[in-house]
Parts: sequence; structure tokens; C-alpha cells
Amino acid sequence: MASAKPKAARESRSRPTEVVRVQTGVRIESRLLKVLKALAEYKGMTLGDLLEGIVLHALEGKTPFSRQTLRKIEELKGIYDLDLGARASHRLEEKA
Repeated sequence: MASAKPKAARESRSRPTEVVRVQTGVRIESRLLKVLKALAEYKGMTLGDLLEGIVLHALEGKTPFSRQTLRKIEELKGIYDLDLGARASHRLEEKA
């Protein structure tokens, strides 16, 4: 019996995909960065790998985090006083 998943999906799990990565200078809210760095460390991955995963999931309209990870994120947000949510994303303004 054939697997229900398409061949491409099965193959993507079995072998790595080669990519070209570039260094970039991205400005990001400082508390958000602290939470992301801490989450990457908690998950045992680099910040870049975490961000790539988040973005790739978002581009497909999927959530990148399990319930357990979402609980950890809430804990980290409390530690780093991150009170921003998605609604704030278009209303952020830098201090002069």
C-alpha cells in the first residue's frame, strides 16, 4: 500500500535540502530577539534555523510550534517582559 503523503513530502524528511545562506543585518525589537534567542537555545538550534522554520511554516499558513513550545514561549515572554503580540506588528515605532 502506498503512503498517503506525496513523494516529495516523504523525500524531504529523509534527506537534507542543500541551500545557500547569506549573512544579513536585520533590525528587530530587542525583547523579541531575546525571546527568540532563548527559544532557539531551548530547542537546541541556531537562531537562523529557528527563524527559517518559523517563516517557512508561516508562508504555508501553518503554525510552527507545538502546545508545549507555545507554553515555553509564554514563559520566555514573561522573563523578558515581552508584551507585544501580532496586533502590534504594524504599530511599532522606534524611540528617537
